[in-house]
Amino acid sequence: MVQKAGADAVVKSVLRAFRAEPRLGPYFRLDRVAVEDDGVLVLEGEVAGLAERKLALLLAAGTPGISRIADRIRVKPAIPVGDKEIRVRLREILATDSDFSDLDVREDVAAGVLPTEFKPVTGAAAGARGRIDIEVEDGAAILNGTVPTLVRKRLAGALAWRIAGVRNVVNGLVVDPPEEDGPDQLEEAVRVVLERNSLFDAAQIKVGVRGRVVRLTGVLRSKEASVAAADDAWAVFGVDDVLNEIEVRP
Repeated sequence: MVQKAGADAVVKSVLRAFRAEPRLGPYFRLDRVAVEDDGVLVLEGEVAGLAERKLALLLAAGTPGISRIADRIRVKPAIPVGDKEIRVRLREILATDSDFSDLDVREDVAAGVLPTEFKPVTGAAAGARGRIDIEVEDGAAILNGTVPTLVRKRLAGALAWRIAGVRNVVNGLVVDPPEEDGPDQLEEAVRVVLERNSLFDAAQIKVGVRGRVVRLTGVLRSKEASVAAADDAWAVFGVDDVLNEIEVRP
């Protein structure tokens, strides 16, 4: 059991780290930051965007005394969208995207009721090289199954984050056969995701990766495009931080 004084010290350290990060801003708050009796740090609340969510998790994980985090942070949707609509949009994207054409795609038609009941999505591949099972619960898109490459695992998660109303993405896809991960693999995935965005020409963006930090440079025509590029990078599974140094030249 964690002593109260030690738990309080950890919570204060986490909150100080939040306040010291200028990208979170002075008004950043979570509904709950607490250390449970088993030593798990609980982070719970709604944040403005994916960047804030990932920064909060990164800062908390770097606090001395933290061994495990219960992540209950959700992104506030720009517009409220029901789970069924999110699931329909997600299945359409995965079933029609050429990068997933050799995979079986199934959706949970039980819609949050246990036990789950997965139904094949129209267009599922014969002799598939893997499978993606889709669930949506309280705005969280949940992806399970197996895929043949890390890039496709990351692309599936990033495309899910683009869907209006999504509050979280739980990417439980397993890469089979396993691949070694590292900066080169992250860079490749970020490039693939950027190339899918019609708001800008991805060829104008340079991607650098050190560890799990992505640095974007280059020139785009609008602030909207620059923000969208950074959002895409944040949405890639395994990216902990994004440094957006893209110049805007209308």
